[in-house]
Amino acid sequence: MSIQKHVYDANGNGIYAETANINYFLKTPLEPASAAGAQTKQANVKAFSRRRYPGDAEPSNVSATTREYLYDPGRRNGNATPGSPFILDDGVEKRAFTFTGPFNDLHAFLVGDAKMDFTVYSPSASYEITAVE
Repeated sequence: MSIQKHVYDANGNGIYAETANINYFLKTPLEPASAAGAQTKQANVKAFSRRRYPGDAEPSNVSATTREYLYDPGRRNGNATPGSPFILDDGVEKRAFTFTGPFNDLHAFLVGDAKMDFTVYSPSASYEITAVE
């Protein structure tokens, strides 16, 4: 198993966790963002001028173009997980994760999808979450 990004709202905010660990606390299981797979995207590059050397009196012009790049929604750099840490604890299991986006959005998601009663420990406070019927 590996830590992957799990998108939990339409804004693209994510929880970085092992899939089984985060789904332990949720009614509706989250799928890793990388499950969709990598895809090729295109971007437009504006025209610009480029100097061949410092102090070049006649810089060359580069025309506008499009470029292709590989986009992987679950990609990470190295072993570090992005975002801020938080902990979920139900009294039996205590698991640590990281999240991106505002904590208010994460809290609202957890309140609406809790499988059991648990405590959320944010970087600055703790919150009691009750199970959704």
